[in-house]
Amino acid sequence: MTVVDTEAGPATTPSADRWASGVIPYKQMGYWEPDYEPKPTDVLCAFRITPQPGVDPEEAAAAVAGESSTATWTVVWTDRLTAHEHYQAKAYRCDPVPGAPGQYIALIAYDLDLFEEGSIANLTSSIIGNVFGFKALKALRLEDMRIPPHYVKTFQGPPHGIVMEREYLNKFGRPLLGATTKPKLGLSARNYGRVVYEALRGGLDFTKDDENINSQPFMRWRDRYLASMEAVNKAEAATGEIKGHYLNVTAGDMESMYERADFAKQLGSVVVMIDLTIGYTAMTSMSKWARRNGVILHLHRAGHGTYTRQKTHGVSFRVIAKWCRLLGVDHIHAGTVVGKLEGDPNMIRGYYDTCRQPYTKANPANGIYFDQDWVAMPGVMPVASGGIHAGQMHQLLDYLGEDCVLQFGGGTIGHPMGIAAGAAANRVALEVMVQARNEGRDYVHEGPEILRAAAKWSPELRAALDVWGDISFNYESTDTPDVVSTPTSA
Repeated sequence: MTVVDTEAGPATTPSADRWASGVIPYKQMGYWEPDYEPKPTDVLCAFRITPQPGVDPEEAAAAVAGESSTATWTVVWTDRLTAHEHYQAKAYRCDPVPGAPGQYIALIAYDLDLFEEGSIANLTSSIIGNVFGFKALKALRLEDMRIPPHYVKTFQGPPHGIVMEREYLNKFGRPLLGATTKPKLGLSARNYGRVVYEALRGGLDFTKDDENINSQPFMRWRDRYLASMEAVNKAEAATGEIKGHYLNVTAGDMESMYERADFAKQLGSVVVMIDLTIGYTAMTSMSKWARRNGVILHLHRAGHGTYTRQKTHGVSFRVIAKWCRLLGVDHIHAGTVVGKLEGDPNMIRGYYDTCRQPYTKANPANGIYFDQDWVAMPGVMPVASGGIHAGQMHQLLDYLGEDCVLQFGGGTIGHPMGIAAGAAANRVALEVMVQARNEGRDYVHEGPEILRAAAKWSPELRAALDVWGDISFNYESTDTPDVVSTPTSA
């Protein structure tokens, strides 16, 4: 590559300037290669970069490539002791973001040799470890990654996956139903178990610990596990269905997490739960435990909004979803579209595709920048949780599909006729909507009518619609696609 400095005179080659002591541009050090053709084995990243005023976007892209691979702020002669060009990340494209002046999408390729096999900790330390505080950038966001099949195959993936989970539970042809125990803090173990029993007896498949219920003075973990599993067993006997309660094994150290998980298994639990806040290494260890012990692993994405929600800085949740599928969870909270939490419909669809599909095609309208081949790695069951209720069932089935868990916490426990009635309302709403879909009806547009018809013979559903039927959370999403699909003439 030739670098031209119009003020300095004739063109010079990087080989002449590359090893001069001092500070030279990242582009000149070889981190910008617009003619680079990514290899099938490369890890590819799409970064949203917002350079400081006066900073060349291509130089900013090269700086991200350099600082996330081999570069530092000045020339170091020890690069010559390595095959430095092999290990340098290469920014090969930098495009302005439509309708967002000052923002650019930079595509960067990383050689596979830069990463430890089967380690999300190493992958993340490399890609996002040092560049997000870079002064030359006002903001930086990791939008998407292409994980090559060669690297995918170094990871275990989900302990069981969607198909195996359905076979464990003997539940097919519909979304699964769940609820988070409320209030999530303050209940005694016995009262907590009562909530679990009523919700499962009423028709839910799962109940759930929330992210911040671990082992507090008001209810220690062992007491909660005993009361919850007693409730699960009673509900199974009453309904003839397999039931589960997500027993949160999150703790302050791995020894305690293993102790809790082993006790949950001894009690016969089909599922345990972890929080995203335990970190990727601990999550990987729990994934291996879950595979080894035949227990479904549920992940609550606690804390993700601190770095996934903002449009210009952080890490997109679709990237988090890819990392979690690789290291291996069976469930992951992935948004609702219609609930109380952040979620643009197109972006949520991209998240769900990332979790479930065996091969995901690039689709900028859903925020997906690269094709992703999962090479037979099982899918993750997305979980929709947060402000959803029975009156939205047609929308949930349309947006989220069949292979997901719909969790109605307040929409079950807040039912005016009681917890079991709330669960029954959700089960009736789901089953009539799935039946309408299977019969070929336009359930999306006929949804309210289908629910009202069912409410004539289901007092539980009628009461739920009376209380929540008009409740919605219509706020503008902060994270939306940069492109939209437009019709074209044939």
